[in-house]
Amino acid sequence: MLRLSPAVYEDMVAHARGGAPAEVCGILAGTHGDESDARASARATNAADAPRNRYALDPAEQLELMRDLEAGGDAVVGFYHSHPRGPPAPSDVDAHEATWEGYSYVIVSLGRDGPDVRSWRWTGERFEREAVEVGALS
Repeated sequence: MLRLSPAVYEDMVAHARGGAPAEVCGILAGTHGDESDARASARATNAADAPRNRYALDPAEQLELMRDLEAGGDAVVGFYHSHPRGPPAPSDVDAHEATWEGYSYVIVSLGRDGPDVRSWRWTGERFEREAVEVGALS
């Protein structure tokens, strides 16, 4: 289960809409565990060579954003990126690039009925879908 604060949900959707037709990406922070709460998000620059259908976080920027989020007392919960035209499911490229075992990978799809926000946990071998709930966090 991944719980998103309303502010985090709105920020991811706004980021996806503002970045279209390219994919956007970022980091989520809060409380990490079997059930995670994302209280904060940090927008990252999509450093992919083909940002219309891929995303990549620059390692130096990723480290800086993670340090900033953790300085506020939060832990990394996972990552997000958008699929401006695609389904809200991980692609083969997403699975090949995933490295953070046990962390959430959120996809914001802007498809026809947009936005559709879904999350998966990376097991180290595959993605497993997890429930997403948006609401006030305790």
